[in-house]
Amino acid sequence: MGYLLFSGITLLFIRFRYCNFNCHLILQIIGDIAFFSTLLYASGGLQSGLGSLLLISLAVSGLISQGRIGLFLAALATISLLLQETYSVLTVHSYAAQYSQAGVLCIAYFAIAWLAHQLVKRSMMNEQLAQERGIDLANMAEINQFVIQDLQEGILVIDKEGLIRQYNTYAEKLLNLVAASSVAAPLKLSDQIPEIASRLANWQTEITPSSEPLRLNYSNALVKIRFLAIQSNLRNGCVIFLEDMGRTQAQLEQLKLAGLGRLTANIAHEIRNPLSAINHAAELLQEEQFENNADTRLVRIICDNALRLNKIVNNVLQLNRRNISKPEPIDISEFLHKFLEGFCHTENIDNEVFVITSPKNLLVHFDRDHLNQILWNLCRNAWRHCHKQSSSIQFEITTAPTNEHNIVMDFMDDGTGVKANQIKQLFEPFFTTAPNGTGLGLYIARELCEANQASLDYIAGSSGGHFRIICTSNQSCL
Repeated sequence: MGYLLFSGITLLFIRFRYCNFNCHLILQIIGDIAFFSTLLYASGGLQSGLGSLLLISLAVSGLISQGRIGLFLAALATISLLLQETYSVLTVHSYAAQYSQAGVLCIAYFAIAWLAHQLVKRSMMNEQLAQERGIDLANMAEINQFVIQDLQEGILVIDKEGLIRQYNTYAEKLLNLVAASSVAAPLKLSDQIPEIASRLANWQTEITPSSEPLRLNYSNALVKIRFLAIQSNLRNGCVIFLEDMGRTQAQLEQLKLAGLGRLTANIAHEIRNPLSAINHAAELLQEEQFENNADTRLVRIICDNALRLNKIVNNVLQLNRRNISKPEPIDISEFLHKFLEGFCHTENIDNEVFVITSPKNLLVHFDRDHLNQILWNLCRNAWRHCHKQSSSIQFEITTAPTNEHNIVMDFMDDGTGVKANQIKQLFEPFFTTAPNGTGLGLYIARELCEANQASLDYIAGSSGGHFRIICTSNQSCL
């Protein structure tokens, strides 16, 4: 009953935090030593076996105490045990002293307390080491995150379930993961970017994935995809690298254009001076032959070729203007109607040849002069290859189904289209199928589109010619 009352009082001390932890521990273990010694004396001494009960209290005190308190309590237990044994010899009649057994038990007290103390010391060292390693790992993870975020290519970390566990800001820009990042659950790759998920599935099944660049639906960027396995098993997750081909091509073009710009400017100026002289002399010769009623056919050939050379020079000089872009919001429907009115008047074409399908109040972000030059080139190509009948050339303006801020402009004619073996060369400079063409029109048109963050592509598989421009808009369709 006294031991029960003592335990209740210590619980109250703990509940109300009457003193610090070490005081509570020392008080409770001293109480255990006193009551167990009394029980041991009342039960007939060491032969009762109750002396080993103190081993539990000493072991617990050594585990939860700090410093050498456990050894101090083991010393108190040893003194109490020896005093109890001596008191029993002096007061109990015919009591056989058991000092050897008491000595062994006292050694066990110290051994338990010391082992518990060493175990706690080792645990504290391991805990401190784990904390230091945790800090190092956290610092390394933070550094890795900074490095990943600063990379100029998109990075996706995919687990074995196909969930996106991590991505950097460039991947957010390419794939529109910003809005979806607010969702608590991880994003699934097949739901967000099914085209990349399809290539990942081919790579995991050891089927050679397509090496062709992929044009993303949201950002309209052309990316090259690389997969890197996290473990030897390809299905246990991977890292996906998205290399923006537009940036790579832009860097290569900057290197080429740096030298090409100086070269073409010098060549163009050197050619223009004698070309002007040739053209002027040919005109004078033509006037003289016209007055004498002579044949002017050869003179016309000279003039025509001089004009063609002058056109080539002008086109080459325009290559250096691609970086000078001043985008502005343009109502594409209104702009297209005004453009076709001027184009048909200049080229002497019936307006009924063109059919426009476009919603109103649809704005594109484009340089007005660049857009005019691009449309002029596409319309001249379409007029040259179409059947020149009513509705032979169709313009269809829509919003992209995957991104309402992308505007899709389709230009289609009822001609024979481009041959399959010529599609890859279609946008190369100086490639042309027209007898008097320079081969720079479509090349310059694509360059101007890229200068306005747009793309110009030829859509194969159509019955006629089909070009598509995808550009950006500052707002969705009204």
